[in-house]
Amino acid sequence: MPNKISVLLVDDHSLVRRGFRRLLEDEPDMIVVGEAGDGAEAVRLAKQLKPTVVVMDCAMPGTSGLIATRKILETMPDQAILMLSMHSEETLVRQALEAGARGYVLKNAVDLELPAAIRKVAEGQQVLDPQVARRASLKGERNGGLTPREMEILQLIVDGKSNKEIADQLSLSVNTVAVHRANIMDTLGIHKAAELVVYAIRNGLVNIP
Repeated sequence: MPNKISVLLVDDHSLVRRGFRRLLEDEPDMIVVGEAGDGAEAVRLAKQLKPTVVVMDCAMPGTSGLIATRKILETMPDQAILMLSMHSEETLVRQALEAGARGYVLKNAVDLELPAAIRKVAEGQQVLDPQVARRASLKGERNGGLTPREMEILQLIVDGKSNKEIADQLSLSVNTVAVHRANIMDTLGIHKAAELVVYAIRNGLVNIP
């Protein structure tokens, strides 16, 4: 038998991880080598275990799946990452693909074919859930998503921080933060701070404080 596909499961809900583990353990060509409950642990275990595929939950407390994906790929650029999400919004799909994920599937889909998706990303293919597949062209829109710094600032905005507080925390000038805030709102097509917070939470771009 060829080498098994080793999988690292990342989700902040242990019951979800347990369900996925049972599903994958029934596959003769797969082995679950580890589980992580948050993004920071995911980054550490990915570097330690070097799995074939990281199955990454998109929205987690602390370090989100998007940020964890970027951090993993900074040091392991060839790592295959399959993003799982409850959300099908275009912005989040684009963020995941631009972060470097090879696949994006909805984990609440009735017909979730997780083993098949894992095999495809392990082979270097891109996998998109049928509900978001029509948006595959988003991957080419490099300027259509938020930068890592903008994602960081967006999280702090949702946390209720003022421009000055954000500037102090990130060692930036207040003017720079204001420019980032304006760019975020322009990119997402939003013009009011309250709408920005609601949009970011609803689309899973940030962690709810």
